[in-house]
Amino acid sequence: MTDSSPNNTVQPVLPGLRRYLTGFVLALVLTVIPFALVATGSLPQTQTLLVIAAAAVVQILVHLRFFLHLGISTTPRETLLAIAFACVLIFIMIGGSLWIMFDLHQRMFT
Repeated sequence: MTDSSPNNTVQPVLPGLRRYLTGFVLALVLTVIPFALVATGSLPQTQTLLVIAAAAVVQILVHLRFFLHLGISTTPRETLLAIAFACVLIFIMIGGSLWIMFDLHQRMFT
């Protein structure tokens, strides 16, 4: 005989808490790694910058997945297209800004 009283049902304390904690730990690790590399100076500058860039990209994906609940199969296609378009625009803005700054740097010091 099963007891179906509401006092004996086991419910999770906070649904989704495990997901948020996983995202928090991943974000924390992905933040600590670049800080540790810069603080200790254990890698050459170029490799450190590459690791920082890779950690930043992975951290963006962690935030999208664990905090904004965006997934390839669970998110509507229109939302994913809007996010992809925003990423392209951000890439163009950052790339264009870096291109202009490097060009100005070369023109000023040559």
